[in-house]
Amino acid sequence: MTASALPAPSPAPSPAIARELALLALLATLWGASYTFIKLGVATIPPVTLIAARTLIAGLALLALLRLRGVALPSDGATWRAFAVQAVLNSALPFTLIAWAELRVDASLAAILNATTPVFAFLIALALPGRGDTGPRKLFGVAAGLAGIVLVIGPRALESAGGDLWAELAVVAATVAYGAAAVYGARFRGMDSMVPAAGSLLCGAALLVPLGLVLDRPWTLDPSATSLVALAALALLSTALAFVIYFRLFRTLGPVGATAQAYLRVPVGVAIGVLALGEAPAPTAWLGLVLIVGGVAAMTAPAPRTGDRP
Repeated sequence: MTASALPAPSPAPSPAIARELALLALLATLWGASYTFIKLGVATIPPVTLIAARTLIAGLALLALLRLRGVALPSDGATWRAFAVQAVLNSALPFTLIAWAELRVDASLAAILNATTPVFAFLIALALPGRGDTGPRKLFGVAAGLAGIVLVIGPRALESAGGDLWAELAVVAATVAYGAAAVYGARFRGMDSMVPAAGSLLCGAALLVPLGLVLDRPWTLDPSATSLVALAALALLSTALAFVIYFRLFRTLGPVGATAQAYLRVPVGVAIGVLALGEAPAPTAWLGLVLIVGGVAAMTAPAPRTGDRP
């Protein structure tokens, strides 16, 4: 074969792209660990209070960082209404649903089910005018992701409609909310990444703190040291830092690209649950994981360039 017939080598990733991919991997790790932090937290802290504290601590931490940087939060009502919507979709509702679910299901199982965020982000975007981008690869990804959910939940649904089934469905509902947040959050692309993160978390805290005070009377609780450490890690690492990275990736990779961490965080979340908590996912959960990861990877991987070999 002559030199001219050889395929041209693929260009190396630019430093900017490499940096964004590294941030994507870090985000996947931070959110993969969050399922174990939640499991340890809800052992002695009720779900609503745990998530109220998570959003409040993380929101205040980001607000302090913004002050140090000399960046002010917006003052107009329209932006704060958008932050409130994002708070419901991306923190208050899904955080609480997952925390409640992890009273009943393993952290690793929650990580598997929650990995389908890009599937629901795609389906929601598809329903909006001018937002859908269909293709055989993405349709395959949707089918594989949904089949994975059915495989994980299906056997329990056939056994009984007990607490575990409702907990698993709660994780799926949280995943739908995350998918909607991925689409809705695209409107914040023009902002400093820390601004919508702080604004939405503070709005989430404003919703959840009063609810936690009424429902759980947190001054009567006696949380363990392990739960308190897990709460601190959950708030500062898996929420504050992770949200800054998440909104930054909206600007650089777009909403579906930002949710690509979903298939990266699954093995991290499952591995931490197995190693730290001694969990043992069922064989159907492992098969569902393979389908979900494969489907999400097919949806979010870059399309081949014209002229590239398949």
